[in-house]
This record gives sequence, C-alpha cells and structure tokens, in this order.
Amino acid sequence: MTDKRIILVTGASQGIGRAAAEQLALGGAHVIAVARSKLALEALGETIAASGGEATLVPLDLADEDGVAKLGHAVLAQFGRLDALLANAGVLGTLGPLATIGPRSFAETLDINLTANWRLIKALTVPMQAGRDPRAVFVTSSVARAPRAFWGPYQAAKAGMEALALGWADETEAIGFKVNLFDPGGTRTKMRANAMPGEDPDTLPSPEAVATHILPLLSADERRTKQLIRARDLMG
Repeated sequence: MTDKRIILVTGASQGIGRAAAEQLALGGAHVIAVARSKLALEALGETIAASGGEATLVPLDLADEDGVAKLGHAVLAQFGRLDALLANAGVLGTLGPLATIGPRSFAETLDINLTANWRLIKALTVPMQAGRDPRAVFVTSSVARAPRAFWGPYQAAKAGMEALALGWADETEAIGFKVNLFDPGGTRTKMRANAMPGEDPDTLPSPEAVATHILPLLSADERRTKQLIRARDLMG
C-alpha cells in the first residue's frame, strides 16, 4: 500500500499520455501506465525512474475485454484502490468519405475511442470507489461537438465517449466522483500529423505544455464535474 496518489493513464506510451504520465510521476503520484507498446512503456519507465518517480507498466490493448477486466482486479489487489483515471488512448482511424470506409476500420475506430472507455469504466469503478477523492478525465476532440466532412468514425466515437463519460459522472456524483472532459486542441503529436499532414507542427503546443493543464483535473482539489475543459481556453 502506498500513500502516493495512484493514477492510471491510458495511451501512456506517446504524445499527451506520455507527457502526462511523466509529469504526474514527477509530481509524486504512482502512475499505472497502460499502452500497447511494451518497448515504449519500458522507455517511459526508465524516464520516470531517472527522475525519481514511480510507475507500474501495463502492456495492454484496450480492445482486449478480458485484459481490461483483469487490469481492474490487479489494481485492486495490488493497491487496494485507484484515485484517478486519465482516459487518453485513442486512434484516428480512416479519414475519408463515409461511403468508402471499410467495416473493419470503422469498427476498430469505435472500439478504441468509445467501447474501450466503457470497458475501463466497468473494470475500474470498484477500485475507484475505494479511491481517495476519485477523479477521471476523458480526452476528447472538438469534432465531437462540431462534426466535419471526412472525420465520420472518429468524431462519432468521440461524441459517444463524451456521452458515456458524462453519464458516468452523473451516476457517481453522489459518491464523490469528479469526471470531466478535456479537449487538448491541436497538439504536436503523431496523430495530429497524420490528420493534418500539411500543417506546420511548430505552430502547435507540445504535448508537455498541454499535459500540464490535465494534472490539476486529476488532483484531490478538483471540484468541477461534468465539464468540458479546453486547453486553448487555459493557454491563452
């Protein structure tokens, strides 16, 4: 058992997830870092250890329903609780006319961006009920509320994820959960580069700069819930 705040971060191997995991560990939390890439997680773990932080590395594909369920049991068995969740993992999927997108790509995009978050809620509600001032943040996108051409599967999944997260917030508010949405906006990540290949990445904030605005939302001091927080509003 540890007195440190225990925070689980999905999509922790790169981009905003990695930056948040590093900053959370540096700030004194014990980070449970979840991602598909074992090698990338090991690199993250080395960085965190070098800074004096603590992390538990969990190579896991969030499409693995049994694996996500086992994650919840393992967190409870090892730590006895979970204090916060940063649901950051996502995939862009195929961009293009809806009529041309294949069924496999459509299903995978919805699975990781939407259904996987239901799996996390299902698996982590019990350990979070035992947590200290439980907080959750779900990373979203502006296209969830302002749909545009050619982004169909991704924006549909993010819109569904927002509804899912806000419903969970309403269900758990009476027992002290605080659940919010975070829209990072354009950020210098691989996903953004794939979505906007002609964009100059130097015009975008770094994942590290964006992640600093997520950390307070996961703290015991956060009092907002069921809110959409936009990085652009905080960064000026």
